[in-house]
Amino acid sequence: MKKLSLLLKTIVVSLTFFSAQAQNVDDVVNKYIETIGGKEKLEAIKSVKMEMIANYQGMEIPVEVCTAKDGKMLVKINLMGKEMTQVAFDGTSGWSTNMMTMKAEKMNSEDIENMKNTASNDFPDPFLNYKSKGYKAEYIAKETKEGTECHKIKLTKLPQTINGEKVDDVSFYYFDVENNVIVLTETEIKEGQMKGQMASSTAGNYQEVEGVYFPFTISQYGQEMTVKKITLNPTIDPKALEFKAE
Repeated sequence: MKKLSLLLKTIVVSLTFFSAQAQNVDDVVNKYIETIGGKEKLEAIKSVKMEMIANYQGMEIPVEVCTAKDGKMLVKINLMGKEMTQVAFDGTSGWSTNMMTMKAEKMNSEDIENMKNTASNDFPDPFLNYKSKGYKAEYIAKETKEGTECHKIKLTKLPQTINGEKVDDVSFYYFDVENNVIVLTETEIKEGQMKGQMASSTAGNYQEVEGVYFPFTISQYGQEMTVKKITLNPTIDPKALEFKAE
């Protein structure tokens, strides 16, 4: 009976722990969604256009990023007065400019599949209705990052295909405990020379745009970007997404 009693206590403690963990995740995510504008306003967004300046090795490069609920994406840069498309995806197919040859190249089947899994699901935020997307969120712990106390949450998205193999798409998000916004994201690099290492991106200087808060200061792969303007619900020109072979 003592062994049975001990077993029952262990089960109760375990269930309590997992219940508390789930509650922590929901509390953090719900506060975050509410802080940046609320579920209703986020769900009403159909597209977003961000006009930014990227600081790369002392150069200021204008960058324009358009994303949409239906999975469309358009990323353009202006390099020394020449505008070029870095990413163009219409929801089913896409292309990009090879920065070595400066030629337009169609995305391969793996890139297209991965884009389909993330482009629409992550819009306008991966945590919005994350469960219905098939995503899984886990509360890890409280951690201090650059002097800021944060909730660390692991988000597992739909698997990606890398070199013919399905791999977990996992990122770690750090939510500012005091302000309830994401300040840091860590994602494992899946291929190339940096494979296995963690890529970090930071977000700050949140500002309101039509009742929704966006970060206006972003750092990715050591590249600082300053958002100059955000437009909600712009129309993405279908012709801009068409493949342009030169």
